Amino acid sequence: MNSSARFQTLDQWLRWQEGLHPRTIDLGLERVARVAARLQCLQPAATVITVAGTNGKGSAVALLEAILTRAGYRVGSYTSPHLLRYNERVRLQGEPVADETLCAAFDRVDRARAGDSLTYFEFGTLAALDILRRQSLDVALLEVGLGGRLDAVNIVDGDAALVTSIGLDHTDWLGKDREAIGREKAGIFRAGRPAVCCDSQPPASLRAAADERGASWHCLGEDFKLVERGRGWHWQGGGRPYRDLPRPALAGAHQLANAAGVLMVLQLLEQRLPVDRSAIEAGLRWLRLPGRIERIAGTVEQVLDVSHNVAAALALVDTLRHAPVVGETHAVIGMMADKDIEAFVRALQPLVSRWYPVGLAVERAASAAQMEQRIAGVSDATAVTRCDSMAQVPERLRPRRGDRVLVCGSFYTVSEWLALRPAFGQAQQSLPG
Repeated sequence: MNSSARFQTLDQWLRWQEGLHPRTIDLGLERVARVAARLQCLQPAATVITVAGTNGKGSAVALLEAILTRAGYRVGSYTSPHLLRYNERVRLQGEPVADETLCAAFDRVDRARAGDSLTYFEFGTLAALDILRRQSLDVALLEVGLGGRLDAVNIVDGDAALVTSIGLDHTDWLGKDREAIGREKAGIFRAGRPAVCCDSQPPASLRAAADERGASWHCLGEDFKLVERGRGWHWQGGGRPYRDLPRPALAGAHQLANAAGVLMVLQLLEQRLPVDRSAIEAGLRWLRLPGRIERIAGTVEQVLDVSHNVAAALALVDTLRHAPVVGETHAVIGMMADKDIEAFVRALQPLVSRWYPVGLAVERAASAAQMEQRIAGVSDATAVTRCDSMAQVPERLRPRRGDRVLVCGSFYTVSEWLALRPAFGQAQQSLPG
C-alpha cells in the first residue's frame, strides 16, 4: 500500500469520504466527469451494460454477471449499496475486491480530484471505474445508484441500457409520479444503442425519451415476451427463442421479468458477446444475491428482504403468499425517514401479525419512536413492539415454533440483522410450541 496515501485502511478512507462533501446527495455530472477524465476511467471495459430502475437493479446485474462469467467472459460489476462489507460493491468474476485494491483506487481518486469535492457515492463510483478499467475486462456491469440522468454512473456511455422497473421512490429527487421518474431513468439511454425495459407497463415518458435520444427501444410484452410454464418458462425475442428455461434461483415471480430483460440485452449484444444456452441455464440456476426475499429455513423461518418501497412490498407479499407458514409473521422493520412508511406498512399488512419497528445506526433512518408512531397510524397499535436498536430485538422478539420472522425496510435493516442473528438464534433455543 502507498505509504504516502492520505489513509492506510479502508475504514479510514470511508469515514473520511462520508464528510468530504457538504451534501450527502448532490446530483450532477460536472464534478465527477472532470475527475473521471483525469483518471481516464470512462471506458471501464470493452463492453459496458448500464442498469437502472426502481426495483430489480441488483438482481439484473447479478444475473448478467452469473450468465456472462459462465459463458467464459471476464466480468466486473459495480453495485450499491452493500449488505455487510463495502467490498461487495466492486466485484471481479463475482468476487468482492480486496481492501488493498479499494484503498489504492481511493488514493488515485484523491490525487486526481485536484481540489474537487466529491460525495461518498461519487468517490466510490470513480474508484470502482478505475479498478474495473485496470482489469482488461470483457464486460463491465454498472448499477445506477439514484435515478439515471444525473447519477454519477451516467458519466459512462453504456453499450446497452436496461431499465428493470419504474415505481415511486426517491420522489424528492426524481419527481412525484412515474412519468417524471421514467424521464430520469431514461437518462442512461444512448443514441443508436439498445434501451431495454422489463417493466411491462412502463410510463410513456420512458419510450418517448428513447425515441428522442435515438436509442433502440425494446420493451417486455411488446418486443420480447415470457410465458410461465410449470416449473419453467419460455422466452421469445427478436431472434432465437428459449423454451423450458429454469426459473431464476431468486424468489418471486417478478424475477422472471428481470431475467427476460437480461436475455433481451444479451441477444442484442450477441455479435460481440455470444452466449450459449448452457451458460444461461447455469446462470439462472446458480444465481445468488443475499437479502432479496432470502428464505432461511429453521424452527422459525427467517425471510430477509431489502425492500423499501410499495412496489417491492407488494412483490414480497405475493411471493410469501405462495409459501405460507403455520404460525404468525413477525416483521422487524427499519426504514429511512424519507420513505413512505405508511404505504409500505399498508402493503405488508395482509402478511404481518406483529410489528417490531427498530431504530437503525444510520443518520438518515427514522427513529424507532417515529417508526412506531407511523406504523400505529395504519395498523393495530397493540401489535407493535418498539425496539430502539437492533440489539434489543432478540430479547423482545419471541416467536413460536412454526412462526416466521420477516426482516425488511432497507439494506441497513437486513445488514444489522445479519450482524445480530447469532444472538437471535441463542435467544430462540427454548421456543414455545
